[in-house]
Amino acid sequence: MDLQTRKLELIQEFLKVQSEEVILKLEKILSKENKKYEEEGFKPMTVEEFNARIDQSMEDSKNGRLIEASELKAKIDQWD
Repeated sequence: MDLQTRKLELIQEFLKVQSEEVILKLEKILSKENKKYEEEGFKPMTVEEFNARIDQSMEDSKNGRLIEASELKAKIDQWD
């Protein structure tokens, strides 16, 4: 069974729940798991990585490898 199907089945079961206590428990579980997932997925860059990105950005700027904000906005507007 794929993830989307499992989600739909979970939603159907959730809609049958009549107990506020059960819903509160489910909300707590979801909140806790989402927070844990976000914390695990977030890894701040090191000072060295930050400085390397700054150096790369400066090099790109010197060599004309950049795009004006107005050009970028125009390209984004064409996505629709």
